[in-house]
Amino acid sequence: MIKEIKRLLLVCTPLLLAACDKDFEEINTNPYAITSVDPGLLLAGAQRSHIGNWTAEHTIVQQFVSPYNTGATVGFNFNEDIDDVSNPKWDSYTGPLKNIIQAMNLLEGTTTQLNLLNILRIWKAQIFMGLVDAYGDVPYFEAGKAVSDVTFFPKYDDDAAIYLDLYKELKEATAALNASGDYVPSDLFYGSKAQSSTRTANAADQVAKWKKLGNSLLLRLGMRYSKVDAAKAQSIVSEAFTAGVMASNADNAYVKYDGTLFLIGDNNVLRNFSQFNYAAEPFVNQLKSTNDPRGKFILANFNDPGNVAAQANPDTVLANQFGVPIGVNDSKIAAGAPYRGTRAGGLNYSQINVWTIASPAAPDFWVTYAQTSLLLAEAAKRGWIPGGDATAKTFYENGIRANMESFALYPGTTPITSGEVATYLASPEIAYNSAEALKQINTQYWIVNIRNGTEAFANFRRSGYPELAPNLFNDKLNGGFARRLSYPNVEASSNTANYNDAATAMGGDKITSRVFWDTP
Repeated sequence: MIKEIKRLLLVCTPLLLAACDKDFEEINTNPYAITSVDPGLLLAGAQRSHIGNWTAEHTIVQQFVSPYNTGATVGFNFNEDIDDVSNPKWDSYTGPLKNIIQAMNLLEGTTTQLNLLNILRIWKAQIFMGLVDAYGDVPYFEAGKAVSDVTFFPKYDDDAAIYLDLYKELKEATAALNASGDYVPSDLFYGSKAQSSTRTANAADQVAKWKKLGNSLLLRLGMRYSKVDAAKAQSIVSEAFTAGVMASNADNAYVKYDGTLFLIGDNNVLRNFSQFNYAAEPFVNQLKSTNDPRGKFILANFNDPGNVAAQANPDTVLANQFGVPIGVNDSKIAAGAPYRGTRAGGLNYSQINVWTIASPAAPDFWVTYAQTSLLLAEAAKRGWIPGGDATAKTFYENGIRANMESFALYPGTTPITSGEVATYLASPEIAYNSAEALKQINTQYWIVNIRNGTEAFANFRRSGYPELAPNLFNDKLNGGFARRLSYPNVEASSNTANYNDAATAMGGDKITSRVFWDTP
């Protein structure tokens, strides 16, 4: 009998243990946990919300100003290096980069989603180009490897070396896109959820647009070398142009928001803390002096500058717009003459229109036909692509026209008419002039990038245009301009050794230090 019991125990015990293991596994498994992630959705998450800060780059290039030099509003208008002004830029890039790198890790070894993989490579290059342009040396080769390689404290890489790898990535990834390969519906630029003006329904059309986007980024990268290595700039620009860049607004890489669930948080700051935020005098004067038809959608005069959300129909007549002088604080302005003083809840000056270009529902334009055309105009003027002044004039006018057409995508706007465009292009200051071409082209690039601070700041340093007077509020910039953003304080405290190495390599973590392509 005892032998039979032992036999039963030997047979039944493994079955009981297996059952227990199964029950234990079920009890300890979260039925709501995410067990897999669609890399296409990670791409979509990386295609928005890192465009640039009103209070950082837009202030440096004198499009925007916060004239209060106390508390949270101290910053670039007073030549101050404030962490809360510089670090949102850094922070806004980390999320998209994590998405990109995680998606690429998920696709490692794929044979069926190669187009998605190469789209991710192209967009990763765009993100890192913006980081390098803003800060200089940044973590690149070890970035985003906290999970995959347990690298929590990445070293900073030389900005010039990063650019070389970005060139390689853009060339390889663009060439590898396959019109017969996979279609990526979650792509916010050209997939099935994109806006009707850029949407595609198949891989062939989507790939064609991404190839143009990749080559347009290559053109942008090449132009960055114009001061530091003109021969290299010409070579890369020629490659990009020959391969095929954006040819119309239907190629634009942009994201449209609904203004509620998905919105531009930086624009909400202009709405909710409006008494601190104004249009800068140089930018306002540029629009006014040329009677720019875009001005009525960019600038607004509100009865109560402290409560702009309550006034849906502000004064947008260009003649009635006045920008805040650079480097002047609120107390001087409030005192009156020679300044315009105060009114209601703020200063008696124009603001960026929160119902149109700074609406929470405004689109983010990342890479556009307008930008691309203006870069090609400069390339033609420099002789880097064929055609000389005739071609430069065509691209210059195409860029302006394309940008004006895109304003119809902002909420609260009406299309700028062809007559308005023609009048503007024929006006003395705007009509293409061979002797003034580089100034004209790059001043337009400044206007075109009113909502892409990263690009406006980078091109201003590269080209030297528009011709802005330095902010002489104090002597902290040695009579010049900020040349980069400083690293966030948290990097100095948490990634100390690598931060110190980077700061030394940059000539100090100062806003007067220069990225590699920004030679004096």
